[in-house]
Amino acid sequence: MPQASGSYHHGDLRTACLNAARDLLEEDGSAALSLRAVARRAGVSTGAPYRHYADREALLSAVAAEGCRELTEQLATTHPSPATPDELADVAVTYVRFALRHPALFRVMFAEPCDPTNEDRVDATAAIKEYVRGIARAAFPHGDSEALSTVVWALVHGLAFLHLDGKLDASTPDLVADHVRTTVHALFAAIPATTRTPATPLKPATA
Repeated sequence: MPQASGSYHHGDLRTACLNAARDLLEEDGSAALSLRAVARRAGVSTGAPYRHYADREALLSAVAAEGCRELTEQLATTHPSPATPDELADVAVTYVRFALRHPALFRVMFAEPCDPTNEDRVDATAAIKEYVRGIARAAFPHGDSEALSTVVWALVHGLAFLHLDGKLDASTPDLVADHVRTTVHALFAAIPATTRTPATPLKPATA
C-alpha cells in the first residue's frame, strides 16, 4: 500500500527516491526513469521527489554520484594504494565486476548526460580520478603520472564497457577476471621499465 508523502522525514525521502530510481534503472534502464515513476515506486506523491530533485537530470546526477562513491569504496577496499601489476589487476577486476553487476547504474555514471555542474556528482567522480592518479604515482613513479593515470583508467574502463556490451566474453566471472588480469599485465609489460619502481618488478599473471 503506497505511503503518504508526509510519512517520510526529510532525509528518508531523498534515500527512498534514490533507492527507487536504482531499482527502476536495473529493471527497465534509464529510458523509463522519470520522477513520476520514482514517486510511484517510492510510494510518495508525484510532487514529493521535486523537494530534492529539480528534474530528471538532477536525479540522474544524484544516482551517478552514489554509484561513483560505491565504486570508489569498493576499489579502495580491494587495495587502498595498488602499485604492482597483481594489485592493479585485482582493482581492475573489481571495476569490471562492478559494471557487470550494475550495468544500468554504470551507464548512468559514465554514459548518461548528467549535469557536470552538479557538485555532488563532480566530487564523487573526482574521487575516482584521484584514486587512479594515486595508482599512477605509486606504480610509475618515474613517469608522467597524469598521462599514465589516463592510460590506466582508459584501459580498465574500456574493458568494463567491452565486457558489458558483449564485445568480450563475460559468460563467467572467471573468464572476465582472467582476461582483465592478462590485459593489465600486458600493459605493465609494454610500459618502459624506467617508469616503474625497481621495488615492484613484474609478476606473472595469476588466475
